[in-house]
Amino acid sequence: MEIITSGHIIQELQRLTAEMDKGSNALYDAECKLADSDAAYDKAVSLAFINNQGTVADRQAVAKLQAVEQKLQADLARAEFNRIKVKMKTLSDQATMMAVMSKNVELQWRTP
Repeated sequence: MEIITSGHIIQELQRLTAEMDKGSNALYDAECKLADSDAAYDKAVSLAFINNQGTVADRQAVAKLQAVEQKLQADLARAEFNRIKVKMKTLSDQATMMAVMSKNVELQWRTP
């Protein structure tokens, strides 16, 4: 079993903090990418709808087919955004566990 000291805990908390800082920037970038991708998809569907002939149902179906690449890009951006959110939650959970370990180490050092 590995002996955990307060120094180890501090190093790990510093690492987690740095990762969370990077993660918050990545989350913002992913939000922007997702918004841009959703807007591009909505625009492609709208333009395709306007430019096609036929019934409303036909125009909607054709518009969705013509915007399939933009839909894929929006879905991929959403997946990236969600993956970053999960990673941030995991980092937060790890930081909480380190705080608990820190408290346990403190109690062990205080106990004679």
